[in-house]
Amino acid sequence: MSKQSSDQSQPKKAQKKHRFFLNLYEDCAFTKCPKCETNTKIRKFPLVIHIKPHQLFVLNKQCKYCTNCDLIIVKKQEIESLMAFGFSQINTEIIGNKYLVLGTIDKKDWKENQKSCLSPHDIMERMFIFADEWNFKVIPAGWYPKE
Repeated sequence: MSKQSSDQSQPKKAQKKHRFFLNLYEDCAFTKCPKCETNTKIRKFPLVIHIKPHQLFVLNKQCKYCTNCDLIIVKKQEIESLMAFGFSQINTEIIGNKYLVLGTIDKKDWKENQKSCLSPHDIMERMFIFADEWNFKVIPAGWYPKE
């Protein structure tokens, strides 16, 4: 049995896809991948976000994406402003709560969620969790001692 056919039979939640970096820096856009230095692309990804205490939110967001590293880069400030706007009409108590970006879902699943509002269980079953979460420290340009 090939690896590909066995992956298709697993629930998606058991599959890992993409690497993720939550960009905390307001002044860094990461037009180049912080890992491999190639130019990043702009792609839309349906991100699955868990907001405490018990809220799942699916956000179809434009993100920086490195095709070489399979790395999705998302600005923290953009996510938070979009979540605040999204919940300002339906549940203001959740605005400002802690959250965690868990993974992505397929575009077709995102469209289905837009039409029929999938249950949290269904979203979790269809979700791809991130293969890895990366963190990068920005070092400002300038002259530094050799050490």
